[in-house]
Amino acid sequence: MQDLSGIKTQLTDLSDFLVALGDEKRQAILIELMSAENGVEGLRVTDLTDATDLSRPAISHHIKILMQAHLIERRSEGTRNYYYLSHDLSQINQLQDMISSVKKIIKESGRE
Repeated sequence: MQDLSGIKTQLTDLSDFLVALGDEKRQAILIELMSAENGVEGLRVTDLTDATDLSRPAISHHIKILMQAHLIERRSEGTRNYYYLSHDLSQINQLQDMISSVKKIIKESGRE
């Protein structure tokens, strides 16, 4: 049997990232940030509440999780916070590597 410890480690390392991506409400926030015309300037919580029909506390909760997963970042201007997609691709690259490893195992086992 093949040593799957590397994939197990990759999954453990990516668990927060995968949990953050797995929630439909967080997906809606990410889609809204991706579709924002102002890109890196970002959106405020009020912009996201209008777009997603979520309350301010709900948006803030989901933003916290997305920030912990390094999917979004915050920029402050005075008392205003603007949120935008992170340019840190390390976890996306890790996910691609893990998927490549799984694909390789499937191909080698003849289950493709």
